Amino acid sequence: MPHIGVFDSGVGGLSVLAALRAELQHESFVYFADTAFAPYGERGDAYVTERSRQVAAQLIDAHGIKALVVACNTATTAAIHLLRSEHPALPIVGLEPALKPAVATSRTGHISVMATRGTLASAKYAALRDSFAGTATVRAVPCDGLVKAIEGFDTAAIEALCARYMAEAGPFGHATGEVDTVVLGCTHYPLVKSELQRHAPPSLRFIDTGAPVAQQTRRVLASLGQLADGGQGGLLLQGSGDLAVLEAAAAHWLRQPRPSDAPATAAA
Repeated sequence: MPHIGVFDSGVGGLSVLAALRAELQHESFVYFADTAFAPYGERGDAYVTERSRQVAAQLIDAHGIKALVVACNTATTAAIHLLRSEHPALPIVGLEPALKPAVATSRTGHISVMATRGTLASAKYAALRDSFAGTATVRAVPCDGLVKAIEGFDTAAIEALCARYMAEAGPFGHATGEVDTVVLGCTHYPLVKSELQRHAPPSLRFIDTGAPVAQQTRRVLASLGQLADGGQGGLLLQGSGDLAVLEAAAAHWLRQPRPSDAPATAAA
């Protein structure tokens, strides 16, 4: 069965992979973590674009993937247009910060977007943000170091950075001028949502892109007649860095061990 390829600069895309596997239970996936070249969010567009091209080529050449999910906001903003032009026959689904649903659900009209500097500095994000000018007030919160802390399972750093950036994202509440919705604009951040929630009132909404991306992937495959209609889906784990770290992250963040029929493998 052809795989669906999924890639991120590290383990953050596992949050998207979890949503994909829940939505598409019969599909097989190959997940590539480009940890040797991470983090993308603190690199320039040219760097991210070149790595995205190389990873996509690896997944296409080695696995003949039937679709590609770019499970990284930074890679989507920097490279998805080029990937689509270079592989026109391959369905490619990307991410963008979930501003549209945030604006639709916010009652105060004040929204904070937690993301990497690469995403927040991109022209694609600027266009998305500006499309809601006059409709909502959007505050950007660049979360330097949080991706690295999550990748390293650094609990102390995660706790400190979540507290810091949530303080910058507020004040929270339902009064005029208060933020009632936070967009998690990096795939790593949903992995530490419970820690972020410790610094927010219970009513604060957190929105990420995992479920919408999974639903869009289903729609795209269905329109092409490529949905798997039975069988048990599988998972391959690959990466450019330490595979033991990726395996540990998958077991931790996906809340289940790596499938025994899908060994992790290394790739350049």
